Amino acid sequence: MTYEMENTRDVVRELLRRIAGGDHDGAAGMFAEQIDWRLSWPAEGHPEVPWIRPRSTRAEVADHFRALNAHHVPELNGTSVTRILVDGADAVVLGEIVQTVRGGGAAYRSPFALHLTVEDGLITRYHIFEDSLTVARALGAA
Repeated sequence: MTYEMENTRDVVRELLRRIAGGDHDGAAGMFAEQIDWRLSWPAEGHPEVPWIRPRSTRAEVADHFRALNAHHVPELNGTSVTRILVDGADAVVLGEIVQTVRGGGAAYRSPFALHLTVEDGLITRYHIFEDSLTVARALGAA
């Protein structure tokens, strides 16, 4: 394994640790000032899911994680990671999102794939693919 791959894996693991721990500012601090951000949703987003919107800066990343937390019950988060695949500066995280919506209790599950790129120790790409219809339905039900 090359140093670049080890560094990528370490950065990804630390990001996941911070997100799971609710350290939104700490997670955001791991991103470059400008990032390539994509969520698997229509470009216009969805009115029931306020955290879905274009983002391109480190400051907007913290806002994304705060909004996710504000609309879910953190104590009921059962999100899990099943695999981290690394190829140089790129990593793919595979797992399952398990969340419960605040203010109504609708629970949902969705497989996910997260594509990250790490350059000079900072995350420059964050592309997440999930079952957006399941998420929208759960938020709409709440």
